Amino acid sequence: MRVFFVVAGVSLFTAATASPSFHNLLKSPVDLVRRQQACAGNTAADRQTWCENSINTDYHNVVPDTGVIREYWLDLKEATVSPDGLSRPAITFNGTIPGPTLFADWGDTMIVHVKNSLDRKGTSVHWHGLRMNYTNQEDGVASITQCATTPGDTYTYKFRLTQYGTTWYHSHFSLQAWDGAFGGIVINGPASANYEEDKGVFILADWFHQPPTSLFSQAQTRGPPRAPTGLVNGTNVFPGEQNGTARGSRFQTSFRTGGSYLLRLINVAMDTHWKFSIDNHTLTVVAMDLVPIKAYQTNVLSIGIAQRYDVIVTADKANIASDFWLRAVPQQSCSAISNGNDIRGIIHYGESTGTPNTKSYHFVDECVDEEARSLSPVVAKDVGSTPFLRTVQEVTLGRNARNLFRWYVNGSTMEVQWGDPTLNRVVSNDMSWNRPQNVIQLDETNQWAYVIIQSRLALPHPIHLHGHDFHVLAQGSGTVRDNTTLNLRNPPRRDTAMLPAGGHLVMAWETDNPGAWLMHCHIGWHTVQGLALQFVERFSEIKPLVNTTLIQDSCGRWNAFAAANNITVDDSGI
Repeated sequence: MRVFFVVAGVSLFTAATASPSFHNLLKSPVDLVRRQQACAGNTAADRQTWCENSINTDYHNVVPDTGVIREYWLDLKEATVSPDGLSRPAITFNGTIPGPTLFADWGDTMIVHVKNSLDRKGTSVHWHGLRMNYTNQEDGVASITQCATTPGDTYTYKFRLTQYGTTWYHSHFSLQAWDGAFGGIVINGPASANYEEDKGVFILADWFHQPPTSLFSQAQTRGPPRAPTGLVNGTNVFPGEQNGTARGSRFQTSFRTGGSYLLRLINVAMDTHWKFSIDNHTLTVVAMDLVPIKAYQTNVLSIGIAQRYDVIVTADKANIASDFWLRAVPQQSCSAISNGNDIRGIIHYGESTGTPNTKSYHFVDECVDEEARSLSPVVAKDVGSTPFLRTVQEVTLGRNARNLFRWYVNGSTMEVQWGDPTLNRVVSNDMSWNRPQNVIQLDETNQWAYVIIQSRLALPHPIHLHGHDFHVLAQGSGTVRDNTTLNLRNPPRRDTAMLPAGGHLVMAWETDNPGAWLMHCHIGWHTVQGLALQFVERFSEIKPLVNTTLIQDSCGRWNAFAAANNITVDDSGI
């Protein structure tokens, strides 16, 4: 067995069978990346091969047996940061925004020790999009799969990486994720098109100059505030000067003329739908979320909140310029950023260090997914036409008994407790769900569930499901009707998809993963205002999978801490 230790984003390799390749993929703060050599056969001329597997291997049923453990230590702590030149307190992993990128290979086991160094705040950490197959307790959702981790405690997560591609980790406790508690995850594997160099994660975030917790009162009473700016990999400029110099700095990276590069795009925003582009360049899209797709080309890519896309860019425009703008443009039809026209980075060719004067592509301002016909998974999977469950969930907005804005699903806003997680109820054989827990039980084994989410409000929602890649059977305006066409033949398959404004989203998945799985809108304000459901899947099979000692001990510590410090839940609890 090979074991890889990583502390604060710097990897320490021991007992490796091959010498690691050392190179910087990104500028600070996502820096000093050390990783093993690519799997045998995976070369710039053949990215479809991965050791004895390939891009056509059904990763849902086949996982490489690497015998490798990747071990990381993350310290969640408060820090003063100035990603755009303006200082503010934030919540960070290991003191940086983003936190360290976690690297592994398809089939590795990852162990992550998360220390809660916050003052008087609980936490949990979610590994976004990872199926956590038969390991529901590792999903990292306070109030659902664990109690909140008590300040001073370290909670250890251990899980097998059965998928590959690009994703991210973030706090799943109140508004911490959008206060800076996020970082990228890269799981190396095959790709559906060739490239020469992996440039790593490109994390796109909106950014407030105050902690979101201080803005929550406004969100609850008058509506969400407007973010002043956004960041590309934790940095950007902001208008004005500080001490006589421009504030902040732009993200910059270099391409070799003629080279081809893999960019791993992640939208970690609180409330912003991006359109991403690089002036004059074509993007070849090869993956959505953690699902490899048949490569297609576009100039501008629509990225919903919490979604990821892997794209390949070829540096073939030296005849036009040596420096190009990389753009993340907030879509004003659902997002509002004061400095929205200046969320940019720079692509340099070779040794050039100039400021670009290139022009943006034209596009329609809209908050929608890429066209379904473009998002064709390489590993084809059809959907059964006779679901055991077909449920319609209507999204509405209203005010609760305290006259605060809350989001409702079929008339119920989620309210769960940091000290009484769903898994704790399961191990106690307690099925007396309260309505605000918004539980739907899925007791059938390996059967199809269809879930229809729809809204009459003129606002789109990025819907994220834990524990599964769901199939997108339909998306469109209006409500679902009997004659609505459902795409059952290899439809797009992902973990986050857009519910269109005033429209519907039809999702389907097989009940093949026992656990308590959250589904929620990934707009940060909406998450904490209750726009969520949870699916308790195959109840009778969950308890044997749970470490009851761990959940009872950690819940005991949290509840004692909460009682001693008079801490209560003031939002949805997730």
